[in-house]
Amino acid sequence: CSTSRLNFKPVLRRNNMLAEVVEKLKKTELQAASPAHCYTGPGDVECDFCTGRKLKAIKSCLMCQASFCETHLKRHYEVPGLKKHKLVNAYSHLQEKICSQHDKAIEIYCHTDQSYICYMCKMHEHRGHDTVAAVAERSEKQVRKRNLLHSVHALSQASPPDSERIFNELNCSIEKKRCEVRDLIRDQEKAELSRAEGLLDQLKKEIADLKRRDTELEQLSHTEDHIQFLQVTNSVSATEEPTPPQVSIMTLHKKRLEEFWRVEFNKIPPQGKRSHPAVKHNDGNLYLLSDRVKKLTLDPNTAHHSLSLSEMNQLVTWSREVQPYSDHPERFDYWAQVLSKESVCGCCYWEVERISGEWVFISVSYKDISRKGQGNDCGFGFNSQSWSLVCSSTLSFCHNNFQIKIRDPPPTRIGVYVDHSAGILSFYRVSDTVTLLHTVHTTFTQPLYAGFWLASGSTVRLCDPK
Repeated sequence: CSTSRLNFKPVLRRNNMLAEVVEKLKKTELQAASPAHCYTGPGDVECDFCTGRKLKAIKSCLMCQASFCETHLKRHYEVPGLKKHKLVNAYSHLQEKICSQHDKAIEIYCHTDQSYICYMCKMHEHRGHDTVAAVAERSEKQVRKRNLLHSVHALSQASPPDSERIFNELNCSIEKKRCEVRDLIRDQEKAELSRAEGLLDQLKKEIADLKRRDTELEQLSHTEDHIQFLQVTNSVSATEEPTPPQVSIMTLHKKRLEEFWRVEFNKIPPQGKRSHPAVKHNDGNLYLLSDRVKKLTLDPNTAHHSLSLSEMNQLVTWSREVQPYSDHPERFDYWAQVLSKESVCGCCYWEVERISGEWVFISVSYKDISRKGQGNDCGFGFNSQSWSLVCSSTLSFCHNNFQIKIRDPPPTRIGVYVDHSAGILSFYRVSDTVTLLHTVHTTFTQPLYAGFWLASGSTVRLCDPK
């Protein structure tokens, strides 16, 4: 200021040129940042080679057992030795895809043991087994699943008309039988009415005759001639007692009709249930469809050390001598139990012969049942994983630690029937005739395995059906 001689600072203003440069730089950075370069968030797999703040991994290497972001993954595309490594989508649990025994990538499926293995397992532990590449197995299962869905869809489309047709035929048959029975009842009613009318006429005649005789006897009682009285009395024949009319005939026919309908309607399965396709009763005999009979063997890897297997693993005996079984994660280590090697799916039937022993549990069980320890989760029939027919001096059924007593005496030969999809489990007494002991209706969520729980000195055999 020329007057006060004071100096003032200039007013701050926007530098338009510098602001435009900064704005362009921000846009350039946003365009350069790709989705693969964003930082990890909840549920993302982080790059194992980023320092500081981790970037999100886009691929995982099964050979390196590490996950890489886009920047650190470039070496796998550039270095010749790394190009052969197996890359998969980013996965946080890489150890699950590596064989714990050989540290090799798991990429083979074994049909024999139903497990996933590496190529080293195929050459040694699983040598000679039925194996296939995991990719091929997946493709085959996808095709089977797709075909199954098509079959189910086609069946669902065809079932309603077919069911309606069968129901209409059954309804017509019942209506026809109803009309026949109605006509039969009417004819029988007419016949019985006619007979009743005949009996009534006969009774009227007998009453008239009795009245006439009563009049004669009344007149005779007043006569004073004793000789005449005796002569007339001797000439009068004794009147037979009239036969009462058979008015109970309709009651008899009613009972016969009720018995007829009871027998006929018992032939129709209850609603919501269907008869066993593999097990049919006829005059006490059991008929089996050959494709439903299941041949089972016992799995030595599940047998307790006190159980001895013989006869091609179809006979099991409780033994005081400890059996030289190797340690195995599927072996029962406390209870004297054993499971079958084959699973039970679809409709299956097998028979068991109880040879000796104080008691034995004849069971079916999921494979997930616990094997170690003495808790209820390990014992057949004492958990939700298993069902058992308990044969001792008495007979009972046990499931989930709940026992149902069965009045029948314990059998020597037992038939077991499973319809997995329908949720049916049945136990039968098998001899010259067949008797149903107990049936369970439930929902099976896993494949079933046959099993035994033996007491001291017991012996049980899996046998061919009679």
